[in-house]
Amino acid sequence: MAKIDFKPGNMLYPLPVVMVTCEGSDGKPNIITIGWTGTINSDPAMVSISVRKSRYSYDLIKESGEFCVNLTTRDLAYATDLCGVKSGRDVDKWKDAHLTPCPSTVIKAPGIAESPVNIECKVTYSEDLGTHTIFFGKVVAVHADDKYMDEKGTFHFEDTDPITYSHGKYYTLGEQVGKFGYSVKKNKPDKKAK
Repeated sequence: MAKIDFKPGNMLYPLPVVMVTCEGSDGKPNIITIGWTGTINSDPAMVSISVRKSRYSYDLIKESGEFCVNLTTRDLAYATDLCGVKSGRDVDKWKDAHLTPCPSTVIKAPGIAESPVNIECKVTYSEDLGTHTIFFGKVVAVHADDKYMDEKGTFHFEDTDPITYSHGKYYTLGEQVGKFGYSVKKNKPDKKAK
């Protein structure tokens, strides 16, 4: 099998694509679409986002030390793209993307009501890495849309029709091909089978 060499770069795709909300001292909230994001710790729960210094939201996050990660879906694809290509310096993204702010419980910045999950974060550390500054956020509150909860209290994120980002394009998720631990699970006979 032949492989072609590329210059060093980010080839870790697909990525989660999220809309991050933030708010500065002027009380005006903004939304920025982020592709460089991820889970970085379980206990305490922490996430990271990487933001270019030239972005309007960079100063808002730096100043406030807070941000809210809002998960995205097929229905939010247009808004997700708009919030990534327009600047809050020039437009009201809430109005243009037809999004509704919903109050957070711990941080000042609102979440996005249309998002199935809002993750409130407080910045614990940041570091300038070159083109981007990475912000490490401790998760201080999570809000989930109850219409995706079952009677056992399990949240079914797959039912939200989440989207990902890969090389400039948005994709929905495909079919499930396994689950954690299935490669080592021993086959147990079906109790109903006789």
